Amino acid sequence: MNPALTALGDQVRGEVLLPGDDGFDARCAGFQTAYRHRPDVLVRAADEADVAAAVACAAGLGMPVAVQATGHGLSVSAAGGLLVRTDALKGVVVDAAARTARVGAGTRFAAVVEAAARYGLAPLNGSAPGVGVVGYVLGGGLGLLAREFGYAADHVRSVRLVTPDGTPVTVTAQSEPDLFWALRGGGGNFGVVTALDIELMPVTRIYGGELAFDLARHPGLLAAYLRWTRDLPEALTSSVSLVDHPDLPVFPAHLRGRFTAQVRIAYTGDSRRGAELVAPLRELGPLLADTVAEMPYTECAEIYRDPPMPHAYQGDNALLRDFGPEQADAVTALAGPGAAVPCVVDVRHLGGQLGRSPKWANAVGHRSAGYLLRVLTPLTGAGREEVAAAQAAVLGVASRERVGRFQNLVYGGYAEGPPAEDFWETADLRRLAKLKATHDPQNLFRFNRNIRPAH
Repeated sequence: MNPALTALGDQVRGEVLLPGDDGFDARCAGFQTAYRHRPDVLVRAADEADVAAAVACAAGLGMPVAVQATGHGLSVSAAGGLLVRTDALKGVVVDAAARTARVGAGTRFAAVVEAAARYGLAPLNGSAPGVGVVGYVLGGGLGLLAREFGYAADHVRSVRLVTPDGTPVTVTAQSEPDLFWALRGGGGNFGVVTALDIELMPVTRIYGGELAFDLARHPGLLAAYLRWTRDLPEALTSSVSLVDHPDLPVFPAHLRGRFTAQVRIAYTGDSRRGAELVAPLRELGPLLADTVAEMPYTECAEIYRDPPMPHAYQGDNALLRDFGPEQADAVTALAGPGAAVPCVVDVRHLGGQLGRSPKWANAVGHRSAGYLLRVLTPLTGAGREEVAAAQAAVLGVASRERVGRFQNLVYGGYAEGPPAEDFWETADLRRLAKLKATHDPQNLFRFNRNIRPAH
């Protein structure tokens, strides 16, 4: 073993593993099973000091660094280098008076929802409770209540960061305004985040759930959904998923063998008004399921019921200025029964607070988008190139309205990742590149959505 790595093993409280060591493959694995990091050395940090030692060692060796907590959003696999696992850095401490939570880098959103609820508060989490908080927030964070409150990155108070030279620092709008701007929306390009202070919202209940339609009866449902979104209050955030369900026992009986549209709704207003807003959808005709009702926010995971078990998948998305009925019909046809490669299509209604500048400006890009078109394919039959081609065909339907990509919803299949220009506005990317040159001139953190240092 390299003497520096031997010394690292003596410094850290956690694990230092090399390929072939017991536990190495298991520690490299994440929620995404189709792609995984294959580093030259893995450090499972027990605390922030372990992270600092690992990064300092990598910097000394000129070894690139990748970071993984849960591995949900893995898009670019690290081949070689040093992988820092932060999943052991768990913890949530709520400050009810300040309406904030200090969240460790290994924490999943389910723990934050539970902890915040004790004080009548809620985080800006997404649909899946098992997603790690830090990666989600650094990428922007598009949550269940996004139209009312904006991106999760808009509500970060401070960031605890291990810089590329292995120094732990606290970054705030006051202490390091430029770096604070870059971290929120700039992804993992500037160091390893070991904790965040995030704002919590005074939300205890919502009117939410799912309306499921059989597209054999309602072939124009996606277009009808888009018309419905044109005049909604910002307190209502919604999406619709098109899924061609195989006739298999793994799916609920009412969905098996059907091509469905599942409209997901989260509304923070009172239930009576919520029912009035949802009524136009209910009036479209027979429903396969209707679970939209008053619920405590602690049950918000029931809206999407994302699968909790690790699996293989590939996904991409496009942020769109607008999305019209003709495009909706074309997408429905491409995703429907008979498609050579099945694609789950998800359309999310944006706008509202998502389109405005937050209190503390950040690097989240393309706020002009009105909709997000997302495609996801389980990797159970088709090859990866076939999947990429099928997904590109779906996204290409709306290419004229495309303004960029949303980085949290790009999953796997890339050797280097989509071009940085897809994720950030031009001026913001120039600013990020200059900050990268200042804070990480060696480009130590180069995996996933990489910003290259400006020279």
